[in-house]
Amino acid sequence: MLFCGINPSVYSAVVGHHFARPGNRFWPALHAAGFTPRRFRPDEELELLALGCGITNVYERASVAADEVTAEEMRGGGERLAARVAEYRPRWLAVLGVTAYRTAFHTPRAGLGPQAVEVGGASVWVLPNPSGLNAHHTPADLARLFREFREAAGLPDRLARSPAATG
Repeated sequence: MLFCGINPSVYSAVVGHHFARPGNRFWPALHAAGFTPRRFRPDEELELLALGCGITNVYERASVAADEVTAEEMRGGGERLAARVAEYRPRWLAVLGVTAYRTAFHTPRAGLGPQAVEVGGASVWVLPNPSGLNAHHTPADLARLFREFREAAGLPDRLARSPAATG
């Protein structure tokens, strides 16, 4: 599966890793949802590949906030993303941000969750933007929504649990 952010924060662009800005809730949500056996750091992003997951962005220009990216830039990014998905052929594309998805893929009424259309041959699921600037969803909400996606995609729960927690 391919997780797709909106665009890199300035901080992420400087350090060269996705979702690297302190306060971004992607890595905690990914772990809490069972995608990873432990909470990964942004500099460990390539370890996701061994778990069948990758990361990209709709648009590559860094910005302080996602609303600095124009609708025209998002639509162009959506076209490039569809071509990238067709080339690499993930089964699932998880777009992290409903407004970005609506703009990039001309679907003004799209909501969170599974979408009725494919992008580049991949099934699509829209998740909330995990940025710390997005206060619409709590960390618990993000974990639940990410978990629903993981389960629907048929990926195993990789959450490391202590024997006491499972017994």
